[in-house]
Amino acid sequence: MTQALALIVDDEPDILELLNITLSRMGISSKAAQNLTEAKQLLKTHHFDICLTDLQLPDGNGLELVEHIQTHCPNLPTAVITAFGSMEVAIKALKLGAFDFVSKPVNLKSLKNLVSSAIKINDTETPVDRRSRDTLLGDSIVMANVRAKIAKLARSQAPIYISGESGTGKELVAKLLHEKGPRAQQAFIPINCGAIPHELMESELFGHQKGSFTGAIADKKGLFQTANGGTLFFDEIADLPLHMQVKLWG
Repeated sequence: MTQALALIVDDEPDILELLNITLSRMGISSKAAQNLTEAKQLLKTHHFDICLTDLQLPDGNGLELVEHIQTHCPNLPTAVITAFGSMEVAIKALKLGAFDFVSKPVNLKSLKNLVSSAIKINDTETPVDRRSRDTLLGDSIVMANVRAKIAKLARSQAPIYISGESGTGKELVAKLLHEKGPRAQQAFIPINCGAIPHELMESELFGHQKGSFTGAIADKKGLFQTANGGTLFFDEIADLPLHMQVKLWG
């Protein structure tokens, strides 16, 4: 089995060393670049399995590199390292095609999970079939565009909003996104937000301990725990009470 190769782009020697050591312990080799110019040159001469880039670089920023990779190496999953709290930038990176983002200070456990998921995208040992023609039927240009968008979005860790009239196949699209992505071997759990009583919603999502309220006769795992590493599909999410929506996204 060929050893995976990562591109690390950062102008801070300490960060480069930390990332290199972390990846090495995962059995992943790495090449380092301290700016955009060096990164683009390495991309021309090596085949990488993942790219980790800092946002602020001496000759530009990581978002420029994300765009460059999307144009020249579209199958390379790229994660942007952002300063703590830079959520707007992280969202922009995801919209540009980044696989995910990492906040500073870097949490090594989260980083390892991210890298493992990214490597699975192009894993030739267990390839993922990204075609959906036999599942999502239709030969129109619109349907072809939907299938292409599913294949692209399945490579991202970003939350995805699916809209459409009742019966148009929102859950089918959600399941395809799951099956075509790096989480395909984990659980896909659909939740009908309108079918769960509001007073039980928090317990269903986050679980509870025995005795925490009347009727809690045993510990119960929440759906977030059950789907850990997989996908949660919130059907009719607008039916969630507002205070629960705040807990989910706040």
